[in-house]
Amino acid sequence: MQVGNAVTDSYYDSIGTVTFWWSHSMISDRTYRSILDNCNFKDENRSSEKCDEAVNYAMNHEFGDIDQYSIYTPSCIQLQNNKSNLRPLRLFKNTLLRGRISGYDPCTENYAEKYYNRPDVQKAMHANVTGIPYKWTACSDVLIKNWRDSESSVLPIYKELIAAGLRIWVFSGDTDSVVPVTATRFSLSHLNLTVKTRWYPWYSGNQVGGWTEAYNGLTFATVRGAGHEVPLFQPRRAFILFRSFVAGKELPKS
Repeated sequence: MQVGNAVTDSYYDSIGTVTFWWSHSMISDRTYRSILDNCNFKDENRSSEKCDEAVNYAMNHEFGDIDQYSIYTPSCIQLQNNKSNLRPLRLFKNTLLRGRISGYDPCTENYAEKYYNRPDVQKAMHANVTGIPYKWTACSDVLIKNWRDSESSVLPIYKELIAAGLRIWVFSGDTDSVVPVTATRFSLSHLNLTVKTRWYPWYSGNQVGGWTEAYNGLTFATVRGAGHEVPLFQPRRAFILFRSFVAGKELPKS
């Protein structure tokens, strides 16, 4: 089983996410301290007003117009030039914000939303047969605000799968600020697994493709320069990652 840039534990993920924002100079020291001091990461349903203010200030005044799923790639100019198309930034589990989903082309979501809201497309797909009064979006505010059918942590599930002998690789594109590498590392560290192969750089050609460490029951790997959807941003490195997993081999050391 391979899992990439996935939410693992709401508490540890939240701390890791804010740490990523600060360590990558996306937010100020003042905002970083304010979020840590005022946000109740242990109870996602008890978000204080000061917490909301701090996180909203970070997103609306400090982030800038970046692609939050890939902070070093260009953002969609179409969306920047048409501010009416920008959905308000909201909190998800206190700090896991929702942002504009994108791939190599930063305007992918914009194209998709226009396409799937065309009446002829919906008719061909037998979609929206009930005539809902709002447009289809890649991320739904309605679902985010009302979805309660999810566990706050999958760490117990990882423990069960490891005990059952399932081979697990968890990987993270290291430029994703929504479910960042720091969030995943903070969460996985609380599995308290024994290190089998110590941390080392793995290679794609002559370049470092990322870093990895293997534990008893789980392997963790980063993919250098990749955003949230790793294969879209670093296809060759993603291929090496998948090939190594399928072959049952460690990631190449040279």
